[in-house]
Amino acid sequence: MLKHRIEVDITQQTLSLVRGDECLQTYSVSTAKNGAGEAEGSERTPRGKHRVAAKIGGGLSPAAALQGRRPTGEVWSQTLHAEAPERDWILSRILWLEGCENGINRGSNKSGHCVDSMRRYIYIHGTPDCETMGEPKSHGCVRMRNSDVIDLYNQVEPGTPVLIYE
Repeated sequence: MLKHRIEVDITQQTLSLVRGDECLQTYSVSTAKNGAGEAEGSERTPRGKHRVAAKIGGGLSPAAALQGRRPTGEVWSQTLHAEAPERDWILSRILWLEGCENGINRGSNKSGHCVDSMRRYIYIHGTPDCETMGEPKSHGCVRMRNSDVIDLYNQVEPGTPVLIYE
């Protein structure tokens, strides 16, 4: 049986769910406003081979807020958004990514700097519907519409390969 894989195209700002040679679904996303890069603290989207390390948020409402990978008890609304306009809202579901390439997106690079996607808390996650998709605006993660990330979340399992490229 062919398994799913996820492909994120930073240039096109799309995420595709693929099985074998068949693209099952393509979603509009938002990657990092600072572009691609692997360094810790860069607020850039890491490239290369990853895998879904963990799925977080199953059963939460589509607008449930998460912080530190835990539900806060808040349900996103325009009012909450107005109270914290600079907050990087993580909503509904998280697919936590783990890098698979030592020195590129896992562990440290040759200079000893952290490039580890999992330690950088790089996710595919939901975001408020007022946020623009198709434009790089995140702090390093791959943002999706809540309905889209829930759809994706329901189709993949931990261990699903993820390729992020330009």
